[in-house]
Amino acid sequence: MRTVLLGERPPEVEKLIAQRHALGQDLFDEVWEGEYHMAPAAHGRHGRVDAELAATLHSRARHVGLWDSGPCNIGTPDDYRVPDRSFLADQVTRTFYPTAEVVVEIVSPDDESRNKFDFYFRAGVKEVGIVDPGARTVEWFARGEARFQPADGSVLLGVSAKDLAEEIDWPQ
Repeated sequence: MRTVLLGERPPEVEKLIAQRHALGQDLFDEVWEGEYHMAPAAHGRHGRVDAELAATLHSRARHVGLWDSGPCNIGTPDDYRVPDRSFLADQVTRTFYPTAEVVVEIVSPDDESRNKFDFYFRAGVKEVGIVDPGARTVEWFARGEARFQPADGSVLLGVSAKDLAEEIDWPQ
């Protein structure tokens, strides 16, 4: 279900956002060109798949000089997305990263992962992975001339989408 509020945010919404921030419930919230996207907590299998990805991809990333991260802000304070997993050339710790070499989105109910492709392209991301725990699939996309194009896997991380899907111990 989608809710859209037009105009200025009412005080009740500002209070809700502040409360979510204070409780740490806003980790996956995003700002899309000034629009606040409030994301609910993901299904439990989301975290399990993220842990599998971290374990599977960490050594590959380090081998090629990339730093892996869980959710982080890609963009600027007024326009950012929060991928589930990022692989960064920049090892400086910061709140907002201008780009990432690779981002991975784990599909959740009411997910907006594919809607982020244009943003990631503008930000200079080189590869995007889409991991779907429900379908037990991995799709990969590489930077083309004008947009991301389907790819067999990650050139940067040295793994095919097929092999990565086989390495994941998918939750039930």
